[in-house]
This record gives sequence, structure tokens and C-alpha cells, in this order.
Amino acid sequence: MEPKYKLRLYLLTILILVGFGILLSKLYEFQIERQSEFQALVPGNRTVTIREPGIRGEITDRNGIPLARNLRNYVATFNLDEIVSAYTHQYDDSPKIERLVKRHGFDRATEEKDIVKIVNTSTITPLQQLGLAKNYNASALRTHYLTHRGLVPFTYRADLTYEEFSRMAERNLEFPGVTLGIRPQRQYPYGTLASHVLGYMKQWEKGDISSADKRAFDHYIGDERGIAGVESTMDSYLRGPEGIKTVLKDEKGRTIGMLDYTKPGIGAKVELTIDARIQYLLENTLRRAGRAAGVVLDVRTGEVIAMASVPDYDPNAFIPSISSDKFKSYTSKPQLSPFTNRAITSFTPGSTMKVPTAIAGALSGMSNRSFSCEGFVPYGKHNIGCWLWNKSRGSHGSLTLPKAIQQSCNPYFCKLSNAIGWKAMVDGFSLVGLGKKTGIELPNEDPGILPGSRSWRASTPGAVMTPALTAMLSIGQGDTMASPLQLAAMLAPIANGGKYYQPRIVKKAVAGNGTTLVSDFPKLEVDLLTSGIKESDLALIRLGMWKAVNEAGGTAGKVKMKDYEIAAKTGTAQTVDNGQKSNNSWVMSFAPYDQPRYAVVIMAQSAGSGGGVCGPLVNMVYTGLFAQEAGKRLPLKPQSEYPGHLVRIEAIEPIKDVLAAIQATEAPVSNPNTTAAASNDDDGETGNEIGDILPTTNPSTSTTIISPKPTITQETDREGQVIPRATPIVE
Repeated sequence: MEPKYKLRLYLLTILILVGFGILLSKLYEFQIERQSEFQALVPGNRTVTIREPGIRGEITDRNGIPLARNLRNYVATFNLDEIVSAYTHQYDDSPKIERLVKRHGFDRATEEKDIVKIVNTSTITPLQQLGLAKNYNASALRTHYLTHRGLVPFTYRADLTYEEFSRMAERNLEFPGVTLGIRPQRQYPYGTLASHVLGYMKQWEKGDISSADKRAFDHYIGDERGIAGVESTMDSYLRGPEGIKTVLKDEKGRTIGMLDYTKPGIGAKVELTIDARIQYLLENTLRRAGRAAGVVLDVRTGEVIAMASVPDYDPNAFIPSISSDKFKSYTSKPQLSPFTNRAITSFTPGSTMKVPTAIAGALSGMSNRSFSCEGFVPYGKHNIGCWLWNKSRGSHGSLTLPKAIQQSCNPYFCKLSNAIGWKAMVDGFSLVGLGKKTGIELPNEDPGILPGSRSWRASTPGAVMTPALTAMLSIGQGDTMASPLQLAAMLAPIANGGKYYQPRIVKKAVAGNGTTLVSDFPKLEVDLLTSGIKESDLALIRLGMWKAVNEAGGTAGKVKMKDYEIAAKTGTAQTVDNGQKSNNSWVMSFAPYDQPRYAVVIMAQSAGSGGGVCGPLVNMVYTGLFAQEAGKRLPLKPQSEYPGHLVRIEAIEPIKDVLAAIQATEAPVSNPNTTAAASNDDDGETGNEIGDILPTTNPSTSTTIISPKPTITQETDREGQVIPRATPIVE
């Protein structure tokens, strides 16, 4: 074949292929992308299948008080395909808009219907005349139309009053494509109360629609989902079964009647272990500090009776979406981090680690061993000092285990830890849940850091547990990190006689048909008495904690109560906060001493001594707990947000009339401009548990955890501004 014919054949082939490609592109556009549009133009009635979201289950406290419930919410949605169809029946020409789209790897100019002008003309204008229109985000409407067409209704108004809903319903036949409905809307009736436990919601997204659902439904409304707290971890239980509605519509998109309807089901009712009134008590107690966390645990079952963290947030702010300004206010100061649940976040624990060190010592048969305190223990060129040495160059001399716990003597525990070795230390700490997640039903729980453990060795290649690092582990410094919840769970077997129960915050979950989905029973993880620890060993540890509160020279004197005996251990951990040297202050405790029921742990950031700051707070919590046991009703009221602050608090004045303070509308928050001076019965550890010590490889105060980004409210834009903005009056 001659070259010129070959060239002609080649060009003809190219033209055929290009034409075939254009044909396929148009077929795809008409048969797939615009299928519903052309179907709507076919005269005659048609059936439409609508997917409705299930009704979310309620969350209550252990006494049935609702903490998360549903309200009736009146909404108006647009089926954009039906609005376009009705418009084309009324007008000869549709307004057009040009935009660039990417097809086959190239940007191409395309002309399409101007959905915003169509909606404004056919729907918004008549709504304006009835006084029912509202500004909206036109850009979001365009995107919604391009993405979903008629599959997903566009939510125009989710804030209709009952009166507006009624007026719109009376004229609904005048608005093809406009659907009125009643949807459940989440509400947290007590505001910020238990916000870190409950979590918050996020609207469903287009990625949540499966291919099967796209084929099954003409219109699809998805389920909101929890993305923090129990709303997240129990989301699959809380979601109710979907509803399916089949309606008959005419060629103009007007509803003729309903052919079939399966109503949405209600999700499971989730009952928490927390007591709402004790939760209120704990939260208002913590508001006397700037950044703090607390846990009240039932040592007999592992149930969390209260868990709080400040600063906090209002989960109602996320319903149905959160404004960008509000979200910025929450995230503008990362150190305050109101989304972080500090109760399950790890912090440097300080001298609270002397108690698990005592457990490790007991496993090695050293509970009755005495060690001497000469003021400090040298490790190479570095010394780990006793607080008494750092304060006055004093020393404790020979100490037994109970006396060492009472006096919080660093040298005693440094020597004990190295006498048993770092491997025995890791085994003892691991036995009581340190260095790993407790498994509580909350997202983002921090496992903490246990130096010497397998995970620590994996994260710090080449690191070796030297005698100095072993000593630092015994006093809760260096890389050591633990959460308030971990300490409460660790303390429970010491209080109850050896049984470590997995902490839990979900008591039970029951489906709408009465089926129990989550059963109410404690989960025993470890029994110390069958693991090599004797009852007499636990008795020595308990005695030391009792002495710390009730005998002169103890570090936890401000926890002491008149009518109830409490056992406690303080901690004042040296940390770095915002680039400055600081402290994490702790008190962990259990009570009553003879028949323990509660473990109470409180931690405060950027604070003075554990005894001086957290001691009065723990005392206040116990006063409320025992008052409720005596039949006095603790208050329960909606809580407003507590923003917290970053100013250091040296000490907190003991509360003279605790019950009166609890009964206040809201407890007084801390005043960062005035701090109490440390008194003589402080724990003595203030800022000086460690003298000339090795630098830590992990000096941070805590791990900040940010939950998934919520749905941000789309603000109105110029095209969607159908109601004139108010003009400020200038006098």
C-alpha cells in the first residue's frame, strides 16, 4: 500500500476512535450521570424509595438519668433533581453556568444547569414571601448537586420551629422537591457534664454510602456517628435500624401517597457506670485547678463512678455542626486542649510509682526489708536526692516499707528497685496494668510508658536499663508515664485484697427488643494473692498509705477527714510545661480504710506539691461521697464550659464547708492571680523530689490527643444570602 493511503487510513482510524470516545462519553453522561434527570422528564407517576436514618439510642448514668437523648427536630430538605424537573416544566430555558471538569485527563469547559439560580427562583423566592426563607451556602448546594444529584436530599433548614413547620406543611404542595420531616436531634441536657466520657457527634458524609445503597435507594439520608467518647466506642450499639419509605410521585415530583413504610428503629440504650451527681461533684472540684483530671473508681468491681477532665467542652456545640469560630476557640491554645481526656492520658507520675515499686518488691519477697536513707543515692556523677536532703540536707536513716511510703523517701525506693532488678520491676508494674491500656470503653486511651518493657525497648533502640534508670522508674521520673485511670486501677487490688478488675465505664447496653448486648458483670484480670503476693505484703502497703494521711510527718495530711479513715499517696513529678520547669501534682487514695469502696485519684498540671494542691480536692470529693452515702442529695445541674488556664497554682486552700460549696450553683473556679502558700503539712516533695538527676528522654508533661475533626458549619455566602443582613444602627 502506498504511503499516502497508509496515512489516510491512519487518520481515518484516529477519527473513528475519537468519535467513538466522544460517543461513549455522551452515553455515559446521558445514561449514568443524567439518568435521573431524563427519567424525571418521562410523563407518568413513579415510585421513589427513601432511606431514613435510625433513631440513636439514649445514654444514661447508672441511675437512669439521661445524659444523651433525642429531641424532635423539624427539618426542610431539597430534592434537587425534583426541583430541576419542576422548573423545566414551568420554564422553557434553564439558566446555565460554565465550569471546568476533568475528563480523560484533560480540563474541559462544560455548560450545566445553574442549580443555585433554579433553586432561588422556584423555591427560595416563594419561601421568602411566606417569611420562611433563610440564608444558606450556595457553594455547598452546587457541590451537593454535582455530587449527589437527587440521591441525597440537601438539608436547607434544620432549625424550623413548630409554627414554621406547620405553615410550610400547609403550603407544601406548592413546593415540588421540598420535603418536610421530623428527625431526632441529639441533645446533652447537662451541657458539659461528662463531656469527655460522652463525646460528640459528626454528620454523615458521602463516603458513608455504599454502592449497594446507591442502587437500592432513590433518596438516601445517612446516620450521624459518634467520633469521641462513648458515642464513638458504642456507636454500633447506639445506631438504630434504618427506615425505608416508598412513596408515589407524579411527573412534577409532587407526592401522591405513601405505598410502604418501615419506620426507623431505636438503637440500644447504653447505661454507664458513672453516677451523674458524683460526676457533678468531681467536675466542680477540679474547676479549682487550671488543668486537671480525676477518677472515682469502685474498687470492688472496677466500675468508674466518675471521670472528669478540665478544661472541657460542650458536646451540644457540635449539633448538628460546629461553627468555625467555636471550633477555633477550642483549638486556639493547644496546651489547654479541651478535647483531651486527661483522665486516660499519660503524665509523669512522680512518687505515686513508689506503690507499684512496693508491689514489685513484694513479688520478690522484700516487703519486710529495711533500707537506709543518707539523703541521696549516687549514680555515677549524678545523685537522686531525698526531699529531706534537698530541703535541709537531712536524711531519714533506716526505714521500713510503711515508713518509706509515709515519708515518700526517694533513696529507700531507689535501693529497693535496684535490689530486685529492673526486670522484676517491669514484671511487678505490668501485673497491675502499668505500661498498657486498661481496655476501658473509651477511644484514644494512652498506654503510658513503662521503662524496660518490650514496647519501651522497641521505641528507644539501644537504650539500656541502668541502675539510675531503674531508680528513676521507682520514683516515677525519667520516661515513666501513667494516666489517672491506670493509677486508680492499680490501687484497687491494694485496697480490696488483691483483685485487679478491668476498669469499665459502660455498665450495660440493652437493645430496643430487650436483648442484652453488653452484660453487667466485673471482669477480673489478676488476683495478686495467686500471683505471689501475700496478704501481709498488701497490709504493709496499706499501712504506709494510712500513715501518709493520719500520722504526723505524712505527705497527705490535707486528705484527712474527721469521721472516715483514708489512705493515700502523694506525688509531685518534675516536668517541662511550655518550655518551663514545672510539676504534675498527684494524690491517689482509697477509703474507707477498713472496708474500701472507693479509689479517688486527682492530678493537676503546672501545680505545687501533690499534698498542697490535690490533697484538699481529694478531701472535697470524699466529703461529697460520704454525704451521699449518708442520704444527703448531691446537686445536679447543667454545666457550662470551663476554659481552664495555664498559670501555676502553688496550693489550694482547704474548703471549710464542703457541702455548702457543693451546693453552690457552680463551684468557684481557680483564680490564677492568687495562690495559697504551702503550709507545714505539705508533702515536702514540692519541686524537689529529685536533686542532681539525669536528664529525661521524655520531658513532656503529657500526650495531647485530638479527636477526629467534626463537621464544621458552612457559613452563608454571597449567592446564598437571600435575607438582607441587619445594618448596624449608628447613633
